[in-house]
Amino acid sequence: MKQCWLDIRAANGMKAALCQEAIHRGFDAIVAADAADLAALPPTVTRVLIPAGPDLPAGFGDADLVVVDPVVHGEPARLAERHPGHRFGGYVEVTDADSLAAACASVTRDACTVLSFRDPTNIPLEIVLAAAADAHGLIITTLERAEEAAVHLGVLEHGPDGLMIAPSAPGEAGRLKDAVESRSPELKLAELTVTGITHAGMGERACVDTCTYLGKDEGILVGSRSKGMVLCVSETHPLPYMPTRPFRVNAGAIMSYTLADAEHTRYLSELRAGSTVLAVGADGRTREVTVGRVKIETRPLLSIDAVADTGEEVNVIVQDDWHVRILGPGATVLNSTALKPGDRILGYLAPRERHVGYPIDELCYEQ
Repeated sequence: MKQCWLDIRAANGMKAALCQEAIHRGFDAIVAADAADLAALPPTVTRVLIPAGPDLPAGFGDADLVVVDPVVHGEPARLAERHPGHRFGGYVEVTDADSLAAACASVTRDACTVLSFRDPTNIPLEIVLAAAADAHGLIITTLERAEEAAVHLGVLEHGPDGLMIAPSAPGEAGRLKDAVESRSPELKLAELTVTGITHAGMGERACVDTCTYLGKDEGILVGSRSKGMVLCVSETHPLPYMPTRPFRVNAGAIMSYTLADAEHTRYLSELRAGSTVLAVGADGRTREVTVGRVKIETRPLLSIDAVADTGEEVNVIVQDDWHVRILGPGATVLNSTALKPGDRILGYLAPRERHVGYPIDELCYEQ
């Protein structure tokens, strides 16, 4: 789990409120410029002192970690030798090539490095993380808003070890914690038995093209009813007449439901470039992926009816073509037009009804 640090150096009269929120939300560290601000903090958080000005204070109080500017205060390892019993880390503001080099040196040398980046580009962070690939020190990056967390954490796929925020108001720390803890849950997939296959005439179907490679056992859930969907597989498997499209799911008719995330449904017709859709594996693992394009074209359609072992009926309408595929138990890839009654396919039975995509509890019949 990535760490969350609260910076109260400029919080003024909000320090107590911000600290309470951070402690309640389980922040890993609280950062102050004055050791006195760390005195009342519980031992459940790491108390971090980042001294203001060019001179180190005479004492570090209850600080568990002192973060210094190596250029101004000296290297953390040397300071640790001069102050036994205290841990030291480095602070580097990256503004140019020289400070970037200093940041790379710090992350490979020091037990902890706090990094601040001036310019709105992720390239310096990429370089620092690459430099630290074989190092074991803690890397914390600063951000201005909780909304930036996803970008920081996605740099080189794994991001830094933690994020530090200086909130302008209560609530921001909680939003950062929510962003850091956000995980796409696993879904409990159901095995469905095919009961009928019907040619359904002409209509518009949607291919969902994502901005990421999909796995051979991944696809998206699609269904004519919000409480029952079928796992339509990605086009990662070879086809005799066209190249694979490892980013695509030939999903189904435009009125079909899919999951935009683990909680919310969307109609396929509502998806746009920049939307999210839930990629689902045959084992139930999920991840949110970004939609790059939705291709809607008129094609012959095929209606597939199925039933769960518990009796729930499921329907999906897909393009009537052999190369449109559905996943079966054990990630078996099944050509939709070759399905027959009695075949087993994978699906998902949502526990609640939906209204404008949100789960609700109300009477709702879909047929």
